[in-house]
Amino acid sequence: MSTPNPFADPLRYERRVPECAIVIFGAHGDLTKRKLMPALYRLAYERRLPGSFAIIGNSRTALSDDDYREKMHESVKQFLEDSPFDEDLWNSFARNIYYIAGDLQDRDVYKKIGAKIAEVNQKNVLFYLSTQPSYYAPVVDCLGAAGLATPPEGAWRRVVIEKPFGHDLESARQLNASIHKTLPENEVYRIDHYLGKETVQNILAFRFGNGIFEPLWNRRYVNHVQITAAESIGVEGRGAYYQEAGALRDMIQNHLLQVTSTMAMEPSAVFEPDAVRDERAKLLRSIKIMSSEEVPANTVAGQYRGFRQEPGVDPQSQTDTFAAATFFIDNWRWAGVPFYIRTGKKLAKRVTDIAIQFNDAPHAMFTSNNGGPPTQPNLLIMRIQPEEGISLRFLSKQPGSGMRLRPVSMDFNYGSSFGERSPTAYETLLVDAMKGDATLYTRQDMVEASWKVVQPILDNWSSRKFDFPNYEPGSWGPAASDEMLARRRHHWRNS
Repeated sequence: MSTPNPFADPLRYERRVPECAIVIFGAHGDLTKRKLMPALYRLAYERRLPGSFAIIGNSRTALSDDDYREKMHESVKQFLEDSPFDEDLWNSFARNIYYIAGDLQDRDVYKKIGAKIAEVNQKNVLFYLSTQPSYYAPVVDCLGAAGLATPPEGAWRRVVIEKPFGHDLESARQLNASIHKTLPENEVYRIDHYLGKETVQNILAFRFGNGIFEPLWNRRYVNHVQITAAESIGVEGRGAYYQEAGALRDMIQNHLLQVTSTMAMEPSAVFEPDAVRDERAKLLRSIKIMSSEEVPANTVAGQYRGFRQEPGVDPQSQTDTFAAATFFIDNWRWAGVPFYIRTGKKLAKRVTDIAIQFNDAPHAMFTSNNGGPPTQPNLLIMRIQPEEGISLRFLSKQPGSGMRLRPVSMDFNYGSSFGERSPTAYETLLVDAMKGDATLYTRQDMVEASWKVVQPILDNWSSRKFDFPNYEPGSWGPAASDEMLARRRHHWRNS
């Protein structure tokens, strides 16, 4: 009898996690306070964590277990999303929270962590690296030296690594090589929280679970694709970090290229981690690599007025707070279809979506409400945030005499359709890591493939001096972004 496939479980998000502990490096940092601890508390609230589940936090700040528990108590109450806070549950949950102060490169810290793991009697351990990227390789090396990366017989040890994974292609390769000295690839979970969002996962369900859309998902019917990740806020006190990263590295290299690969990949034969990731990796490898001569015409860098005055930012900074690019996918499905991707800070509003514009009907039989031919093409819009859902825009007859057409929309909204709370991305991804399901995590070859796509852009931009700032806060970015699309007779949907 064949063994059931654990990853094909349609209720994968309702399963309990196994007996295990999580060790969080950077446990006093912003990510732990805002995302990780609220997600773990919510999983406890839903009775998805075993009663013995333990959290071991580490950072340099000197705190006792009780001090740390109280700080996390306040953080969870403040940042818990769409959920009630239960003091009795918290008291039960907090009893298994421990804290070990010390520097990440101090080998004695890892001995203390090992002793605490033994004390809480957990053989399965998930190590979460919520630290500065420069610590990723040293922490993994220390885990190996302390024997913490090697599980007892029949148990597992896994490491979750936050982005950015490398600063460019070469550094990503070096980091992979360093980590693989200690850990095999199947124990490395590179997290991209965009892949944990319900709407991003729903792209797969929408495409491959419905017979009416997949036949249209190709160059014969799709005119172009727009992917936007806009933020209305600035760098919010993260100027020093952002100056080193920039919009292209911070968003396009990881989040938006992963969204692109999910939207454009070929169907996998089965819904299993390696099969799905194989298809996403193949798509990333199919994106045409720009030559240095092509970069100026197909990319736009921007910086909002006021960025140079942010704390920690160089007054002459050449960092991009806006990035837009035109990519092409060299395969049979998408050859010739432009994929326009943009992201930026201080834009007109906060929105992340995918807009798929279909080709016009081959012959305009009817007129629009202004007497001319219909001018608004069919659009399929997948809204990732802030309001999750899907809209299909098509033309319909306007009431009255004559055959005049106007665009209308059919809308699907997650909240109203299902009437239940969606798990946060970190809830989903933490459960998956503890269950050993890597479907929504990025693999080494995927990381390197996405760096290959953006590396020529980084090289070109680093050799140019831009006339920054070139867009006003509250706008949709620099005018050159609109011009990039206009050269192909396209325009940004919400500009």
